[in-house]
Amino acid sequence: MPNKEEIKGNWNEFKGKLKQKYAELTDDDLMYEEGKEDEMWGKLEKKLGKAKKEILSVFE
Repeated sequence: MPNKEEIKGNWNEFKGKLKQKYAELTDDDLMYEEGKEDEMWGKLEKKLGKAKKEILSVFE
């Protein structure tokens, strides 16, 4: 599972993988803002009904 720095550095690639796996995600859902990562992950967990760990498994 990627760490915070890996996610930040490769966000466009990760965002594309998430959109492929979860077609219901929009660009707004995947807006990465410095200092608001926890808020973004919380929104993704709620929308997808999955834990952060499950969502991040897309990157393995």
